[in-house]
Order: sequence, then C-alpha cells, then structure tokens
Amino acid sequence: QVQLVESGGGLVQAGGSLSLSCAPSGSVFSIYAMGWYRQAPGKQCELVADITSGGSTNYADSVKGRFTISRDNAKNTVYLQMNSLKPEDTAIYYCNAKKITIGGIPATRYPELWGQGTLVTVSS
Repeated sequence: QVQLVESGGGLVQAGGSLSLSCAPSGSVFSIYAMGWYRQAPGKQCELVADITSGGSTNYADSVKGRFTISRDNAKNTVYLQMNSLKPEDTAIYYCNAKKITIGGIPATRYPELWGQGTLVTVSS
C-alpha cells in the first residue's frame, strides 16, 4: 500500500527556518490536493496549508506570510518552507494527500492518506 513519507523537521530557535517535504512511497499517477496539518500538545489537529494540483493554496491565518507551501506534480511531492518560526509553531506536522490515484486497470484510488508525522520544535 502507498504511504506518505515525510522528511525534515527538528529543533530550531525562534526566528529560524525549517523545511518539510513529503512524497508517496510508491508510484502514484496523480494526487488532487496535498497539505500539512499540525497538532500541538493538548490541542486539536489543524490545517497549516494545502495546495491543489492546479496550484491553489490555502493557509492558516497564523502562518500566512511566514510559511510557503509548494509542490512538484511530476514527483507528487509537497514542500513546506517555514520561516520566522515561533515557539507556538511547535507541533507534530502531518502530511496529507487527498484523491490519490494509483495506476493500473482498473485504477486504484484512495480518498485520503496521512503521513506518520514529523516533530517540529521551536525553542524560545
């Protein structure tokens, strides 16, 4: 089964930058939308940013102007560049993909997939 594999994350001081990337583990024909969610200790999971295959983006208000999401459709890879990080950005970041089509006859489709999560820690 296809899985989403995340990389990046780690520990950074406030004001610093980190980048995350996420790609499927196997061959994928197409993915409609890819994005990042995060869950901080004691808080609900929230959308950070997402991007469609057409390039339309959506950001949480708390990260606008600081985070940039992008994707490489040929590689079905999504990136999250995080600048001016704040301690409140500390969370586990999860990659998400929606409407995934795997090649084959008939084609295999998944409505949604999640990555295993990667920890981002911002120290003050």
